[in-house]
Amino acid sequence: MDKLLIQGGRALSGMISIHGAKNAALPILAAGLLCDGSLNINNIPPLQDIQSMIQLLRALGVTINTKNETEIVMDARHITGYHAPEALVKTMRASILLLGPLLSRFGQIKIPFPGGCAIGQRPIDQHLLGLKAMGAEIYIENDWIIGKSKKLTGANIVMQLTSVTGTENIMMAASLAKGKTVIHNAAKEPEIIDLANCLIQMGAQIIGHGTQKITIEGVKRLHSTHYHIMSDRIEASTYLIAAAATRGCIHITDINPRYLQSILHVLKLTGADIEIFPQSIRLDMRNHQPRAVNIKTAPYPGIATDVQAQFCTLNAVAKGSAYIEENIFENRFQHCEELIKMKARIHLKKNRAWITGIEKLEAASVCATDLRAAASLVIAGLLAEDVSEILNIHHMDRGYFDLEKKISQLGGQIKRISVQQKMIKQEVFI
Repeated sequence: MDKLLIQGGRALSGMISIHGAKNAALPILAAGLLCDGSLNINNIPPLQDIQSMIQLLRALGVTINTKNETEIVMDARHITGYHAPEALVKTMRASILLLGPLLSRFGQIKIPFPGGCAIGQRPIDQHLLGLKAMGAEIYIENDWIIGKSKKLTGANIVMQLTSVTGTENIMMAASLAKGKTVIHNAAKEPEIIDLANCLIQMGAQIIGHGTQKITIEGVKRLHSTHYHIMSDRIEASTYLIAAAATRGCIHITDINPRYLQSILHVLKLTGADIEIFPQSIRLDMRNHQPRAVNIKTAPYPGIATDVQAQFCTLNAVAKGSAYIEENIFENRFQHCEELIKMKARIHLKKNRAWITGIEKLEAASVCATDLRAAASLVIAGLLAEDVSEILNIHHMDRGYFDLEKKISQLGGQIKRISVQQKMIKQEVFI
């Protein structure tokens, strides 16, 4: 087990590139099950969740060849099973994305309820209701989802709650269903657009992706293609927030600024000077303290829940007081208790964190409780005096690749060490 040691007090400055988006890559890997041929995917982020999904697909008999660190070729024509191993499924929420493709192309699936970060309830009823409306027989037995289908047929599906993975599952299933499927109240996230674009390159007939109404006309087969995964807007947002909080100046490349409009708007309100280029963003917060800003998380194009924790840390060292309201998950303020250990002034009330900024945080030993909480604590460590210790960083490894390298490249002092290593924290940075 590893931990991070961070010597705070340095502003982040420099240029880094952004990796492929985990939340786009995972559904596209699942979509490979629909392909009657090979799917060549590049710009795959080399993350733990990606490796878990690859292991899960291989366990089902999918052939996956790794061309290099960020490119794979998968072939699901000779799949050998429809029973997803519990040990692999329990490691990540995204395993539920196998449901639609396996039912649509192979007509059966047995999968346990998935795991992932403990940030609150994430029901899958919208997935199941949509697939049942298309003719699937699905029942729950001892926390296992068991499904069968002779041939899915198109349906008019109204999602009572907007669900990203629910929209993705139904869209994938509908691609090979008989007839037309219309998804109303569909999620509009960029990762859904990326999945739809990949399916279209394989021969799917989809319109309306990126809006609340998606229409899919089922086809008989999907063919081989090459696809380039979009860059990770959450990773990009995390580094921009870190630079703003540390009063630095960074230039991030390989990112589409269009997908960060709401984040960039908030960062401008904090006082950051932002320049936008076709595939890059430059942020400058040198020589002044960021201003506190009220934030309410919401589905895209609103402020993503996945950047809420990072903005909590920024507000903890901002000028003034502000609140952050969490409207997506009911258990996503666990990082606040850890920030309080670093003397952050935070008061929690229901789904709001009321934060009064201070000049500097104090170093402490803190524990990451989920993926984005880990990112918020890394930023806090960069802001604190002395050396902070971040434990449970396996959460971070699920969503950030080369984080220590990128932070170091930007001038931050950060080291990964084994928790078994006996050393004085301060000695690490001598």
